[in-house]
Amino acid sequence: MRSPSFVIGIAGGTGAGKTTVARTVADHVGEAITRIPVDNYYEDLSHLELTEREQVNYDHPDAFEWDLLREHLETLLEGQPIEMPQYDFEIHNRTDDRVTVESSDVIVLEGIFALYDDAILEMLDLCLYVMTDADVRILRRIERDVVERGRDLEGVMEQYLETVKPMHERFVEPTTKNADVIIPEGANQVAVELLIEKIEAERSSDSGAGATAETAVERERQDELTFSDSTN
Repeated sequence: MRSPSFVIGIAGGTGAGKTTVARTVADHVGEAITRIPVDNYYEDLSHLELTEREQVNYDHPDAFEWDLLREHLETLLEGQPIEMPQYDFEIHNRTDDRVTVESSDVIVLEGIFALYDDAILEMLDLCLYVMTDADVRILRRIERDVVERGRDLEGVMEQYLETVKPMHERFVEPTTKNADVIIPEGANQVAVELLIEKIEAERSSDSGAGATAETAVERERQDELTFSDSTN
C-alpha cells in the first residue's frame, strides 16, 4: 500500500542548480522532507583499483545501480525506512557507511538522471528539469570538483569534454520531455516558490480534496509552458 508521500524528481545537467532547488525546498518544508541524491546510487566499484575507477564513465546511465534505487523508493513509499548508501567522489566509490533515511510527507529525488528511468518516473508525482546555460554549468562544475571534491583542474576539464558533455547531450537533456515543469537558470525564485506552494497544498489536503489537486495540476501545466518559453 502506497503511503501519501508526494514524490518530486529534480533533474538537469551537471552544475545546473538541482541541489540548490532541492535544498531551498527542504529549507521551507523542514523535517517533512526526505532527500534522495541519485549520486549515492552509483554502482559499488570496490572490486576495481582507484586507477581503474578513475577511468569509469560516471555520466552514463549504466554507472548507477537502478535496481537498488527503485527498491529504496518503493520502500519509502510503503512508509518504511531505508539504509541509503553513501558515495565519496574523491575515491570514486561508495563508502562503508549507510544512513538510515525515514519516509516523510515529501520525497525529493535529485540527480542528472532523476527523470531517466521509466519505473522511477511511475513513482514521481511531479517532474522538474532545471535548465541552465552550458557555460554556467561547466564553471560551476569546475568550482565544485576542484574546491569541494579535491579534483585537479586538468582532470575536470578532460572529463567534461570526453564524457560529461556528450553524455549530457545523449542521455540527460532528452529527459526534458519527461518534465512537468522546466525551471530556467537553476534557482529561479518564482519557480521555486510555486513548487513550494504546490507541496504545501498537497500536504494540507486530505483524500477528499480532489478539486484542489486538480487545480494545482492545471496551474502546473500553465507553469510548464511559461518556463519553457523563457528558455528560448
